[in-house]
Amino acid sequence: MSTSIYDFTCKTLRGANKPLSEYAGKVVLVVNTASKCGFTPQYEGLEILHKELGDKGLEVLGFPCNQFGKQEAGTESEIGEFCQINYGVGFQMFAKIEVNGDGADPLYNYLKDARRGVLGSKRIKWNFTKFLVGKDGKVVKRYGSTTKPSAIRADIEALL
Repeated sequence: MSTSIYDFTCKTLRGANKPLSEYAGKVVLVVNTASKCGFTPQYEGLEILHKELGDKGLEVLGFPCNQFGKQEAGTESEIGEFCQINYGVGFQMFAKIEVNGDGADPLYNYLKDARRGVLGSKRIKWNFTKFLVGKDGKVVKRYGSTTKPSAIRADIEALL
């Protein structure tokens, strides 16, 4: 049984395995993303958090997902290009995953078990659900898709 996000290794957009233990001692914001979603402009706010708080110990991790309205249909290469060209994304992006169902990525099963959503639901409801993780690798808070990255800033700063 996993005890923190540090127990997981995830594949990056470029196909490399990245142990999340590399983020030990950092505050981490984990987000399931999509390129063709009404919430896609949140990439801009996530990148601002990354740029402004990264040197203080914040890491933003993006996990593309195509489970909601087929809004992330591109390849890893296309996703990376979209994020860079349209939003200048400099934070770590990972390979496309599933966040719900039998094929859900083990990291997301851990995150959902650690912090349930509204009315105790484990299920991720839509793109851009966010999980704030403390320096110990444990989930502190879960935010829905409508919560803008700027609204999370004070919670992040309190953990830094």
